[in-house]
Amino acid sequence: MGSEAIKSKSRLKTLDMVYISLFSALMMIGANITSFIPFMVIGGVPITLQGFFAILAGAFLGSRLGAISMAVYAFIGLAGAPVFARFHGGIGQLLSPTFGFIIAFIFTAYITGKIIEKNNKVHSYVIAALLGMAFCYLFGTNWMYAAYKLWAAAPDVFTYKVAWMWMAVPLPKDILLGILAGLFAHRMQGIIKRPK
Repeated sequence: MGSEAIKSKSRLKTLDMVYISLFSALMMIGANITSFIPFMVIGGVPITLQGFFAILAGAFLGSRLGAISMAVYAFIGLAGAPVFARFHGGIGQLLSPTFGFIIAFIFTAYITGKIIEKNNKVHSYVIAALLGMAFCYLFGTNWMYAAYKLWAAAPDVFTYKVAWMWMAVPLPKDILLGILAGLFAHRMQGIIKRPK
């Protein structure tokens, strides 16, 4: 591959930037869906659609652009825009116990996209979605546990088991949404051309 081809591949086309912006915006909406649908708060925990949209970003855009779209979302929030859950934003969010999920969304999109790039059968879409979601939970929950133990004020009864018990609330929803995201993305592959 010549240097021109490498440069061409590394550059973002106008359509790529539109797709990246679209999925960054969908993440902003998904993070704050409870503001529009209040009953999606269970036990004080907002049930967001961020995992769903991170999976769709990877499935529709591929590993590279999907990850970039999630990174753009993260940087917009860190820059101060109130785009994270409950309309939070700013550099201080780096210290939030849940910031690990924001980082995980980047890898969720990448993992989902990378698996689908190797095999675009319907079962691969579903497997990719579930593996992407599994990584999100593993990374995000472990970050949250570490944050509460190292720098955030944790309840006295807080343990690693309690951290996972908290995450058990949204888990069934995210498994279902992950499967639906995979099936939806596969169904749409013939209608929406994935960017290269």
